[in-house]
Amino acid sequence: MTLQQTQLEPDIDRVTSVVGEVRKAVETVIEGKRSAVDLALVVLLAEGHLLVEDVPGVGKTMLAKALGRAIDCSVRRLQFTPDLLPSDITGVSVYNAESREFEFKQGGIFANVVVGDEINRASPKTQSALLESMEERQVSVDGTTYPLPPPFMVVATQNPIEMEGTYPLPEAQRDRFMARVEMGYPTTASEMAMLDQHGQTNPLDKLEPVTDAETIVSLIEQVRQVYVAVPIKQYIVDVVDATRHHRDLRLGASPRSTIQLLRASRALAALSGRDYVNPDDVASLAVSVLAHRVLPSSEALAGRRSTTEIIGQCVRGVRVPEHD
Repeated sequence: MTLQQTQLEPDIDRVTSVVGEVRKAVETVIEGKRSAVDLALVVLLAEGHLLVEDVPGVGKTMLAKALGRAIDCSVRRLQFTPDLLPSDITGVSVYNAESREFEFKQGGIFANVVVGDEINRASPKTQSALLESMEERQVSVDGTTYPLPPPFMVVATQNPIEMEGTYPLPEAQRDRFMARVEMGYPTTASEMAMLDQHGQTNPLDKLEPVTDAETIVSLIEQVRQVYVAVPIKQYIVDVVDATRHHRDLRLGASPRSTIQLLRASRALAALSGRDYVNPDDVASLAVSVLAHRVLPSSEALAGRRSTTEIIGQCVRGVRVPEHD
């Protein structure tokens, strides 16, 4: 182990300790969804954004709210509807008659955790208002740029079943989400526990913060220092490149996805108590990070082959580097 890795050990211990408390707090609200909670934490520490696709009532919005409250950050909910305007998201300059100057009124995007509920119900023009803020963490209105408060994370939800009155997310929009997760139905035991916890009161009301925004920002900085060996970087590039040559995909993953797979792998390694990334980190995140960015071919659609299955094939077809 190198001197640099030894120096990072206490910081990694701090990451796992704080995130463990956050996970425990969120799970008091979200029953039996450890994998979804962990992926949300990975995305948070990797400075990404999360797309939650599933049927109504499985806890998509609750997950985002619980995460924001556990880390004592500001949370704003944007209910995406056909009449939502881009200025409702970014903000607008309003003329003040008394001062005779224009004042900027912040939109819903100005928060640490932004919940975009049913994002595919807004028009493409309104959806595109998120592009700059998600990529550059800033908002430009009337020639002035306003930075967004760190940490900043968009958690968008959409229902993949009900498609009436919806606008499919453009590829540029989907590509800005670091990962996609499906909540799924709870187990019988989890649903029984849910009746006890949610039957009389809302457990979100009892959730107390276990850390703060400043601490999360410092943890993000530590995650950036997680070591990634050259063979692991090559493995990430090879996995992404495999999606561009797979016969069942007409659009492969973008270079942005390569970077985000690297960042997510760093965060997962830190959550696992390591200050270095191994191939298992990359392989376990590949589907979540890449599947929503690619487009299946007409033959794949006819054969009912999902992008999740295809990405799995891409990962299995790439040679795994040797462990050091």
